Amino acid sequence: MGNSSSSGGSSNRRPGHSESALPPEAAAPAEELSSYEAACRSDPELRTFDTTLQRRTSRAISTLAVGVEVRSMSLDSLREVTGCLLDMNQEVVRVILDCKKDIWKSAELFDLVEDYFESSLQTLDFCTALDKCLKRARDSQLLLHVALQRFDDEQNSDAAPSARYARTLHELRQFKAAGDPFTDEFFAAFQAVYRQQLAMLEKLQQRKHRLDRKIKTIKAWRRVSSIIFATTFAAVLICSVVAAAIAAPPVAAALAAAAAVPLGSMGKWIDSLLKGYQDALRGQKEVVSTMQVGTFIAIKDLDSIRVLINRVEAEVSSMVDCVEFAERDEEAVKFGVEEIKKKLENFMKSVEDLGEQADRCSRDIRRARTVVLQRIIRQPN
Repeated sequence: MGNSSSSGGSSNRRPGHSESALPPEAAAPAEELSSYEAACRSDPELRTFDTTLQRRTSRAISTLAVGVEVRSMSLDSLREVTGCLLDMNQEVVRVILDCKKDIWKSAELFDLVEDYFESSLQTLDFCTALDKCLKRARDSQLLLHVALQRFDDEQNSDAAPSARYARTLHELRQFKAAGDPFTDEFFAAFQAVYRQQLAMLEKLQQRKHRLDRKIKTIKAWRRVSSIIFATTFAAVLICSVVAAAIAAPPVAAALAAAAAVPLGSMGKWIDSLLKGYQDALRGQKEVVSTMQVGTFIAIKDLDSIRVLINRVEAEVSSMVDCVEFAERDEEAVKFGVEEIKKKLENFMKSVEDLGEQADRCSRDIRRARTVVLQRIIRQPN
């Protein structure tokens, strides 16, 4: 543009006016600009914003170029500049509003917490059902103890061989009739609870992954200051072109100074806003992580319960075989009782271990529910 006029003192002076119109404090520090460029390279969302910003700035400056050339400003040119600045401000507003959303009013998180408490409650109900099964197993133990006592009493009996161990066999048959202490309904409930806990763990993992991504993205939102910086920088650039067009350095200085305000107080406010948003996200993650740990422990407890149930079932089945063998004759009774004596201690130990595991599962679930509630109460309203 400067080469289009040979005499053109005014043409040569115009760039000078434009340069002098920018106060030193409005110039972007090299390190800020470098930091912004690095952020754009690493952050796709910020890069998209920067592309839009450059396009709008270029459009505004191109529109002004004609006015600069003829030293006049049209209404359309001013409208374009105003529209560009408003658009850039709107982008900043969008970013800020995203950060101001009250994520503790998230319906998804509320539903997830409700599902967790419902799932844990059903697992507690299962533990109650397991206690009933354990009571049947202990009743079976008692029958075996009585049978062994009867056997000791009848060994020295003067009764006929065919009737000598009648009471012993009666107690053993009672044990056999009691059968497996774990019913089909119990196993159906176990499978339902186990599947529910697995599904709960999957939902919690998915939610945690989404929160991890959001927390990672918060670093990009922390670059709102960079966005403000870029918007301000573009505004200063456009204002300088406007000032060049109307040859009014004082106006340009005022506009540039006004545009530079966000670099100070606005930046601090946005940092505070983002910190609150980040803290809320981390609070959500803490609640989800607590539920995830509680669910994982519940699943492990259920796994241990299933192993112990299998052991108890195997031992009951083995002793039922001994009872059936003992029903043959007098000698078979003696052999069967001796085998039951050997197995009874392991059976009692397995029932005791299962009872302890059931208690542990119940305690773990209640403790996890309490911790989740504490985490929620601790969070801001």
